[in-house]
Amino acid sequence: MNNTIKIPIIDLFAGPGGLGEGFMSLKNDQGNSIFDIKLSIEKDINAHKTLTLRSFFRQFVKDNRQVPKEYYDALRETDLCKREVLIEKMFDFFKEGIIAREEARLIELGSDKWPAKKVDKIIKNQLGDNKEWVLIGGPPCQAYSNVGRSRVGGISKEDHRVYLYEEYLRIIQKHKPAVFVMENVKGLLSAKVDEEKVFDWMKRDLKVGDNYEIFSLVKPVTKDSDFLIKSEKYGIPQMRHRVIILGIRKDYSHQGDYLNEKNEVALKSVIGNLPKVRSGLNRSFSHYHPTEVYENGNPKRLYKNITDTSVNWLKEMSKNIDQIKVWGELKLNGLSDGPKEIELGKGSEFVMAGNTISRDHTLKDWYVDKRLKGVVNHESRKHLTQDLMRYLFASLYVEKNKRFPRLKDFADHSKNLLPDHANVASGKFADRFRVQVPEKPATTVTSHISKDGHYFIHYDASQCRSLTVREAARIQTFPDNYLFRGSRTAQYHQVGNAVPPYLAYQIAEIVFKILKS
Repeated sequence: MNNTIKIPIIDLFAGPGGLGEGFMSLKNDQGNSIFDIKLSIEKDINAHKTLTLRSFFRQFVKDNRQVPKEYYDALRETDLCKREVLIEKMFDFFKEGIIAREEARLIELGSDKWPAKKVDKIIKNQLGDNKEWVLIGGPPCQAYSNVGRSRVGGISKEDHRVYLYEEYLRIIQKHKPAVFVMENVKGLLSAKVDEEKVFDWMKRDLKVGDNYEIFSLVKPVTKDSDFLIKSEKYGIPQMRHRVIILGIRKDYSHQGDYLNEKNEVALKSVIGNLPKVRSGLNRSFSHYHPTEVYENGNPKRLYKNITDTSVNWLKEMSKNIDQIKVWGELKLNGLSDGPKEIELGKGSEFVMAGNTISRDHTLKDWYVDKRLKGVVNHESRKHLTQDLMRYLFASLYVEKNKRFPRLKDFADHSKNLLPDHANVASGKFADRFRVQVPEKPATTVTSHISKDGHYFIHYDASQCRSLTVREAARIQTFPDNYLFRGSRTAQYHQVGNAVPPYLAYQIAEIVFKILKS
């Protein structure tokens, strides 16, 4: 393959674009991108907006051109509505905006609105006559996840998510990429329908007769678990375990290259220097309703609203610190004299900042954009005041014991620390409040982070909160100039569903070696 020609990519079920970001980050000696995303398909409207903005950014950097000032102006706008206006005006003004809108498409594969012929026409238009291209992406994975299956009692044949990989397969059969990369959750390895393993279907089908060979990216395949990639082994500050299949058309050959293991990256090293922000406040539990009950028979809980101010936050923190002192088992360290006011409050959609990562960090150049002069998507969510007590306790517990507390540990200190939920006694969610351990890679960031922050509590007791979107994005190795659009809930959801771009970058290196052959 001619090294001066960019290799086209089609990205299916693209999410916010983690896989594509990694592939587009691979550069030649002249600083130009080796790959070129021609089409990104995603059905979620907010993820599609994120994809479109990132596509605009890439139109410049892929040819080593300077990104316009208007891009950074939009990222620094803290009002969500005003920011959207700036972005759309920018798309209208620059020709790169037209290209970005053509590349990032809001399409629900497998739906009546988007029949195969319609999708095929778009793919053909974007690829032209090019036969040497790469297909990337991962079908929706909720049906295969271990947690999802435990909640519904297994996989149903009627669950359409099980079969969405057939849309991916159909495009392989129809358009015949030189290489494909398909990502999915660890639960895929054990998922069954009518006692037949879903992964066996995929391995058989993805060979497309005898036209493709499938490989692992980490070792020669002797068993299904060889397809599992443990991200923390490859420089990702997160223990994210995912199944990734590499498919190679028979006229190309595997070069015997696999991902090279790297030193583990500690969580604190990638989020510890980000600007400190406090938790937000929304309400406090008041009392139980004397007569009304929930469907499960438990009495209805009533709450009172709390005004979200630094003064009220300091009051709540002071009460909680005093309670920790009464228990007397956990060291308060810097909080022994009471809580410290945090200048930035609960943060913002853009926060000015200087050195947000150590100068000698291996991922410094990957994350930092000097033109940005700060970080985006760095605002904490609001919490129930009772949860602030649990967060404070849990973060201090981790500092002492080097592990996050289970619900039993909460109960050993005070029954008031236990959440008032029906499943508390079941034992299924014993780690419901999970503080991230600073000296280790984080646990897996999932889309559940959009619902609450209980599994993603910051280790710093003085901030007493769950992770911000930017902190989650750092854990996923998204660059700091990668803006997630939509509401904060939508931003969390996008980050949790993504493939770590730095892992995708390493996969892209292997794919490029195959195509050069």
